[in-house]
Amino acid sequence: MNRPRVPSTAPPGKIRVIGGSLRNSKLEVRDAAGLRPTPERVRETLFNWLAPVIEGARCLDLFAGTGALGIEAVSRGAREVVLIERDAALAQAIEGNLARLKVGNARVVRGDAIAWLRAGPAQAFDVAFLDPPFEMGAWDEASATLAAGGWLAPNAYIYVESPRNVAPNVPAHWALHREGHAGEVRYALYRTAPATRRPE
Repeated sequence: MNRPRVPSTAPPGKIRVIGGSLRNSKLEVRDAAGLRPTPERVRETLFNWLAPVIEGARCLDLFAGTGALGIEAVSRGAREVVLIERDAALAQAIEGNLARLKVGNARVVRGDAIAWLRAGPAQAFDVAFLDPPFEMGAWDEASATLAAGGWLAPNAYIYVESPRNVAPNVPAHWALHREGHAGEVRYALYRTAPATRRPE
């Protein structure tokens, strides 16, 4: 895989939740190397795609960063959200945002996302967000580990964000559901094959 081209956008001081019960709530964004919040327009498109399934879903935000994706999921009615973040300051900022917004059904795990997946024990999630810092180039390893460990429920959705010129190698049983581009970013939503096929 070619070395990803990293978009040179500095994180803002605040971003906002764009829909649901926490709509227009502000999230503090710390200055950290490689931090690249998912653009507001992309989040809006993503959660429009997820609208039929997000309410009541268990969600996993593997490279949480600002926590915007996981907190947006909570706002849209997710039953439970787990946010993984290895940077202690960023993890602390997410915890602060959750406490300030009085979110009780989300928790932050401080640690490396791939190591956390490997350590288990696996829990099946309905939606997973896979948006690592672009310079890590962690898409292939993270998606393979996520798929192999029993972390995804049947018919789960996986959101993958990458540079526009990078199409990560995702597991063969992940079917592309929707995709789009915004500036130098490619964003895509995949769906796992169901465990059993049922009539519509």
